Amino acid sequence: MSNIQRTHSPVAASALRLLPAAVLAMAALASSGVLAQTIYKPAGVIATALTPGTTYVALNAGTSDLSRPITAFGLFGGTQQGSNYGVAVGNYMENQNYGFEVGYTDFGSVNRYGGTSKVDGINLSLIGRMPLSASFNLLGKVGTTYSRTDVSANAANSAMAGSERGFDWSYGLGGELKLAPQWSATLQYDEHFVKYPTTGSERVSATTLGLRYYY
Repeated sequence: MSNIQRTHSPVAASALRLLPAAVLAMAALASSGVLAQTIYKPAGVIATALTPGTTYVALNAGTSDLSRPITAFGLFGGTQQGSNYGVAVGNYMENQNYGFEVGYTDFGSVNRYGGTSKVDGINLSLIGRMPLSASFNLLGKVGTTYSRTDVSANAANSAMAGSERGFDWSYGLGGELKLAPQWSATLQYDEHFVKYPTTGSERVSATTLGLRYYY
């Protein structure tokens, strides 16, 4: 039997040399795909808004209580209410139950001193939530509000007129109901201490219904 000498073309030889590398590359891609599927598990309808790092935009509207205290103990006289609206952006951090929020609220205006008292402010708060079910959370916040107060008055009360700016503290409680993967409705009660000219810091409260969009 004669010996048969096998020869390979340069192209075939190159292909044979690249085959092990190609096999390794395909194995790496396959394993990375499996790993990606293991790490990324799509959240359910309710869990979507509870993903760590979730950010939301909120729109709120409701009523404000701008009544002034009439005693040294902080008791309030006749109710003076206005309409309020606000917008906020918030973010929940890694453990999903705390984060921060920054927002703007126009607390509206009331008639006082023969003129008008107007209040608005920018708020920065630490926020927290306590899930009571898959679709409902208790909400809480504490922080500071930079308020802007403008007071006009008639001639008899001209000493009360003026404008004031400044920081003071704020807090709030509420509830959140999940409506869809990225939407929820809120009911909140917040109190802000705002600066008034001549009378110093006074409480202004806001009761609001809101809508949040998570992304």
